[in-house]
Amino acid sequence: MNEIILMSDPRVAALPVLECGEALTDVRSERRLLLDLRKTDDAGAFCHVRAGVLERLLHAQTLLPDGLRLLFVEGYRPLALQKRYFEEYADAVRAAHTDWLPGEVHAAASRYVSPPDIAPHSAGAAVDVTLADADGRELDLGTRMNASPEESDGGCYTHAPHITGSARAHRTILSAALIEAGLVNYPTEWWHWSYGDRYWALATGAAHAIYGPHDLA
Repeated sequence: MNEIILMSDPRVAALPVLECGEALTDVRSERRLLLDLRKTDDAGAFCHVRAGVLERLLHAQTLLPDGLRLLFVEGYRPLALQKRYFEEYADAVRAAHTDWLPGEVHAAASRYVSPPDIAPHSAGAAVDVTLADADGRELDLGTRMNASPEESDGGCYTHAPHITGSARAHRTILSAALIEAGLVNYPTEWWHWSYGDRYWALATGAAHAIYGPHDLA
């Protein structure tokens, strides 16, 4: 997709989900991935993804240049938490743009948090990931992970022009490996990649998603 299609776009929600029944897998069982703990929760939800997503992340790891590693930050997100994140950000957008219609607020909020009804994280289909060096030190990719469009002045967009050459090079390396492994990026968030969800289906031309909303239990 050359244009930026937001998660709120009706074309995303219109795609059907034919749930394949694949389990959520705990990334902590896979020593080849470097796990960041900033999103730790009591249930350990953050470190789960569908088995097919984990398989592709491991493949992407093998495609990185020597000395670089994927740094896994967040995968599965319970639906209740996704709803809270979306509503909080939508409230902030609404407060900043009191003249906007509800549809405009909804679309703007979806730049940063997916609407709960189609959220890839709540399907176990999405991962927030970045790069680290051989010693586990997180590299500079232009903004902090989870920086909002307002905070970063649009620098969170994957192809933002106003980041350093070094950060751009790191984003290019990350993107090349993950795309080759079969994941797709949400272009308003350089760190957000997914496989098997509705957004992935739209981006790849698949007839349907294979992962829908899922319970960790």
